[in-house]
Amino acid sequence: MVDQFRRKSPEALLQEIVKVNKGHLKIILGAVSGSGKTYHMLLEGNAMKKSGIDVVVGLVSVSNHPKTVEQTGQLENIAPIEWNNEGIIKCDLDMEAILARNPELVLVDELAHRNSPQAKNKTRLDDVLELINKKISVITTVNIYDLQGVREVAEETLGVRVQVDHCVPEDTLDLADEVKLIDVTPESILKRLHDGTIERTIVTSKGRDKLYLRDNLAVLRELSLRFVAEEVNEVLDSYREKQGMLGASGASEKILVSVQYHWNGSILIRRGQQIAKRLGAELLVVCFRSSKRNLTKNEESFRREIKKLVGKIGGSFEERPIINEDVADEIYNYATKKKITRIVVGQTKRSRLEEVMYGSILNKILRKTKNIDLFIVADRAEKEGERILPAKKSEIPTSDPYRRLSHKELENEVHKIKNGTLKVYIGSAPGVGKTFTMLREANILKRNGIDVVIGLLETHGRKETLEQVGTLEFIPRKKVKYKHVILEEMDTEAILKRNPEVVLVDEIAHTNIPTSKYSKRYMDVEEIIKSGISVISTMNIQHLESLNDSVEQITGVRVRETVPDNILRMADEIELIDISAKALRTRMRQGNIYAATKIEQSLNNFFRTGNLIALRELALREVADDVDERLESLERSRTLRGPWRKQEIIFVCVNLGNDSERLIRRGFRIAYRLKARWYVIYVKDHAALSESEESMSNKVKSLTERLGGEFEIYETSHRRKVVYELVQKLNERKATQVIIGQSARTRVEEIMKGSVVQKLLRLVRHLDVLVVADYKSEKDKNF
Repeated sequence: MVDQFRRKSPEALLQEIVKVNKGHLKIILGAVSGSGKTYHMLLEGNAMKKSGIDVVVGLVSVSNHPKTVEQTGQLENIAPIEWNNEGIIKCDLDMEAILARNPELVLVDELAHRNSPQAKNKTRLDDVLELINKKISVITTVNIYDLQGVREVAEETLGVRVQVDHCVPEDTLDLADEVKLIDVTPESILKRLHDGTIERTIVTSKGRDKLYLRDNLAVLRELSLRFVAEEVNEVLDSYREKQGMLGASGASEKILVSVQYHWNGSILIRRGQQIAKRLGAELLVVCFRSSKRNLTKNEESFRREIKKLVGKIGGSFEERPIINEDVADEIYNYATKKKITRIVVGQTKRSRLEEVMYGSILNKILRKTKNIDLFIVADRAEKEGERILPAKKSEIPTSDPYRRLSHKELENEVHKIKNGTLKVYIGSAPGVGKTFTMLREANILKRNGIDVVIGLLETHGRKETLEQVGTLEFIPRKKVKYKHVILEEMDTEAILKRNPEVVLVDEIAHTNIPTSKYSKRYMDVEEIIKSGISVISTMNIQHLESLNDSVEQITGVRVRETVPDNILRMADEIELIDISAKALRTRMRQGNIYAATKIEQSLNNFFRTGNLIALRELALREVADDVDERLESLERSRTLRGPWRKQEIIFVCVNLGNDSERLIRRGFRIAYRLKARWYVIYVKDHAALSESEESMSNKVKSLTERLGGEFEIYETSHRRKVVYELVQKLNERKATQVIIGQSARTRVEEIMKGSVVQKLLRLVRHLDVLVVADYKSEKDKNF
């Protein structure tokens, strides 16, 4: 990049010198008290001390469980200053003692704290900032509802008042050099409450009983995941801008609704809002208008209503002048500048003849936005009025509770009861600590009398991971001869014969040796679970099948080992192991992830900063969506993405080309969020498929069925009738949305031969149509 050779301005130099002269601030964030923030803070403190850093404990909350406080180990403790607040003993940092001791790092619990009236600083946050400015680094903890703006959202969503002694400003996380989220499932929190790992006084004395209801814990967990995802997104955008990168990162969605001051403007905005909520996306609304003429009274009225609506739903609105009289060009340029991933527009009102004579803004946008999805909202207003986004799948009528179950139904219910449970630790990349955490949990289970064994462990030579094995029993791997080489695989038969209560299975996305009973390790896991044995496993976000294209867009690498999304859906618990890109790259440089020979190559490829930031955001959003899906499955109406109202039927149209699998993955992700039935459809216009087409057809069918859809092939007598056959099938099945790829034809070819996309749009104006971007991986990105 040119900028890296440019001389820094005096202001930029001063800013960097000031930053170098400060201490490092790390904030550990959790959904609620008891999520393990203090425990992890002390673990990190002890690890820092082992590496030669001068660490002291400035304050550990007395409300923590004794086992947590025990984690202070040999760390030096600087006693806090106690004071009485209406009969309640409070503790402030002893700033004079800490500054006199002048350590390299101080551990400070509960950042959201108001100091005594006699203290030099009003709040603990002020204390921490003073320490940072005095070159003393700080690791501290905070709950999501201790952030001012988030607490208000939490109270509105939960419908209960969140009791807090003091809130810190919402932008507090922006002050940190590093933020780490401790992700814990509601089930784990409730178990800790039940067995006394979390002190009951934390809940009862602060009047937070209602926060510790299962569903409320899930909402707070989702808030935490989404809040950190937004923080990471800002870091990613900033990083990409500095690197001169244009367009969307691929880690998150950003929706743009293009409206005119017309009666259908509110319909498009509502549709855009509902899509944005389902995708956890930012919503922007823009109106391009000519500055050469004044608005009519009707347009002024629609303008006021649109601005009011956008404000009400939490979007952002902007009015822009048309500069070059080409609205399509203005929309495209604006979308590119704002890093939009999906543009929402209305159907064209022009006939085929009018489109030929005068052109169509919609068709012009289609030709320009090859790298941005285009969502065309159905024109149903005349027939149905304002259309609501279909969402919640129609409930299947429950059977009569007095009816006796059939033998097969009874058998299925018994099997469900007998099955073991599945817990999966997810990370954004190798080395985040999934296996380490899995082993630590297994040792806790063993101490509590649970029969736990290791079925398959991959330490990759990491000493700290191997140390966590402790006294856990290993099931020896099975040795398999393949192509004159002895290889090792997990011995599923030996695990079933040993029949433990819990088995640890690392790297669930692993592909087995071709001669194995199952082609993938997750299939072995399914058999183990069906036998009644519970499994704790690990995987990275890039191995999730439906994210395969997003990961390639981010990293330029096509991940070959994947697991179907339903494996995560069948998991009883999913926990994210979060770590910042900076911390992960530091671990890599220290040799804690790969061997020394691989370090530089990894840092310059998959472990580039931009890759790691984007993958972290992708993981945060995916787990947040999973939390929301589980809430919604309990028929909750207050999930953060909002409820659905009626069933949707989605058709993904493929042509057996190279982008067919990408379209299917996109179709699945949309259908899953909409609780929709979905089909993949191919219309054959020639007698027999070629060998390559037959091969692609089999791949497409396999992928569709693996993701839970249905693949169908139809035939037509002539190429020109393909679109009409498509439309007939869409109408027969009462489709509500069509997904299709961008036209591969040039402008000249479209004029000579026509465009399948444009033909389809003309014939299905009563349906929503998503035209998926023709994104090509930028493998030479300078991340």
